[in-house]
Amino acid sequence: MPLIRRLPKRGFTNIFKKSWIIVNVRDLARFPADTVVDAELLKKAGIIKKSGGSIKLLGQGTVNAPLTVRVQAASSQAKALIEAQGGTVEVI
Repeated sequence: MPLIRRLPKRGFTNIFKKSWIIVNVRDLARFPADTVVDAELLKKAGIIKKSGGSIKLLGQGTVNAPLTVRVQAASSQAKALIEAQGGTVEVI
């Protein structure tokens, strides 16, 4: 019997899994005040590799300027940190 048929088959690949590109609030600290941060700007800055995926903003770190952030998802802590500085988070 061939080796491939003798080995056990385990697990599966979930075809409905959604992959996220993670961006932390500390990565946004390099942008000046009143900047609109979106996927294209993050790609130009080198924070993300490709702009085609779904971006999720997480709340690790701090930001010192008011920013307008446009992402597909954001944690409540990240929203609170951005809005505390006078910025806004737009969930697309």
